[in-house]
Amino acid sequence: MRIRQPIISVLGHVDSGKTTLLDRIRGSTVASGESGGITQHIGASEIPIKNVRDLCGNLLERMKVDLKIPGLLFIDTPGHEAFTTLRKRGGSISDLAILIVDINEGFQPQTEESLLFLKEFKTPFVVALTKIDRILGYRSSEGACFLDNYRHQDERVQDQFEEKLYRVIGQLGEKGFPAERYDRVEDYSKQISVVPVSGVTGEGVQDLLVLIAGLSQKFLEKRLEITSEIGKGTVLEVRDFKGMGTTLDVILYDGIMRRGDFLVIGGKETVLTKVKALMKPEPLKEIRVERKFLPISEVSAAAGVKISAMNIESVIAGSPLRSVRKEEDIKSVEQDITREIEEVEIETENEGIIIKADTLGSLEALIKTLKEMGMPIRKAKVGPVLKSDVMESSGMKKKIIFAFRVDMFPDAKEIAKKEKVKVISSDVIYKLMDDLREWEEDTRKRKEKAMLDSVTRPGRMRMLPGYVFRQCKPAVFGVEVTDGIIRTGYRIRKGDKIVGEIKELQAEGENVQEGKAGDKLAVSMEGVTIGRQINEGDTLENALTSKEIETLSKLKPKLTASERNLLEEIIEKQ
Repeated sequence: MRIRQPIISVLGHVDSGKTTLLDRIRGSTVASGESGGITQHIGASEIPIKNVRDLCGNLLERMKVDLKIPGLLFIDTPGHEAFTTLRKRGGSISDLAILIVDINEGFQPQTEESLLFLKEFKTPFVVALTKIDRILGYRSSEGACFLDNYRHQDERVQDQFEEKLYRVIGQLGEKGFPAERYDRVEDYSKQISVVPVSGVTGEGVQDLLVLIAGLSQKFLEKRLEITSEIGKGTVLEVRDFKGMGTTLDVILYDGIMRRGDFLVIGGKETVLTKVKALMKPEPLKEIRVERKFLPISEVSAAAGVKISAMNIESVIAGSPLRSVRKEEDIKSVEQDITREIEEVEIETENEGIIIKADTLGSLEALIKTLKEMGMPIRKAKVGPVLKSDVMESSGMKKKIIFAFRVDMFPDAKEIAKKEKVKVISSDVIYKLMDDLREWEEDTRKRKEKAMLDSVTRPGRMRMLPGYVFRQCKPAVFGVEVTDGIIRTGYRIRKGDKIVGEIKELQAEGENVQEGKAGDKLAVSMEGVTIGRQINEGDTLENALTSKEIETLSKLKPKLTASERNLLEEIIEKQ
């Protein structure tokens, strides 16, 4: 049985220390060279088993871990792509994940988003609790084993550390993930291991590496078996490379790929080409920032590899990829890839929202998230927001388009404004979801307000003796609103008989639109004569239709307590 190295994704909130931790493991300085110190593109680094042993030292023997895997392949990602990038039968290309959490900050928005994807794709993970060197009074030791160094901390510092540690463990528990500090875990298959580390000093790095190597071997052995000669991979990035034109950065997660192989790449249209050149970064180097690559004739999983080939300019990140040696195998892998993409892209005749995203991986993530929320999807495709998308959305009950990391064409913007189609755009999935919830809440409130404004609300008033200013045409008299609300335009009844309609309301000589319980106002009413239909001291009520009573019953929480009580009286009398 051929065993490949496990693919390990590193994810967490912005600036939680993901790339700094990987820099420490690689002995590199990728983080310092990134725009704003934030990872902009997905990348991969290979850590050979020799380097893992060197970094772990005698901790491997102490923890009785016998390494059999050929190394570790780390994926550093700006968001969720490593989990959602396509893989046959769903799931992710990640075998294991490291969720980075800043011990001083605890859970942050993208921590929550990361957990969402870990749960959906059933990816096993450990938590690296970073920046322990920033705890007040903590004496971090360069490259030390956490367990060894922690014993030498002051009791006050240990108390502070434990408080921060168990805050995070509690937050994990609230999300349905029982967790414990890794040396206190009783069952690794049921509890999440939490490893305190510092990417700056390297403390805890050996603890983390021993843990993920040991867990990979113990629980993922079958998954790590290379099962095919066919190379199976996922496109991470499509980029120009000096002297070679357009190249593909690929994670090969199963099988073997050779120079000269036929290459089948999924997408809007399947691309068929040949591997012109294969290149790998040197061990411990990062594929997305490296400028020097080693030419190779073949590569076996798992690996990050750069491919040069013809006609790959239209390939999109997140696309599934296969390599075969024999031409007769092309058709079967084409069908395999088509099925894989069809499982993600959606086009139905039903109601629902429209999703446009930059990659198939992003699309897959959005679909899973929205389905989890019970949100129907009309269409989910890769590419910018087009005029046709807006026109399609305008015919839906929910006129919503999600635009994830894609542009919107000017003519599409115009139509969206005209047709009142809501376009929610963001580079972060959790922000899209927050904007959706906010928009739905605003829409619900506007709808409820419109419904309330369209009906006569419950109201009762008493005619004040001695305040008749005109008997008719129109009748003008003083009232006190005893319950609910009265408004201009409302029809008024006495007992079961409608007696007139409020033309105007005045309070202290000023025209007003409404009066509430406790207000005293002058009422001008058409179609009524004081002394005939109504008299001083009479109680008058707003005339409600049965349909209005039904609507108001649904909107009870939006009514005042006085209105609710009066509505109950009216319903009881029906």
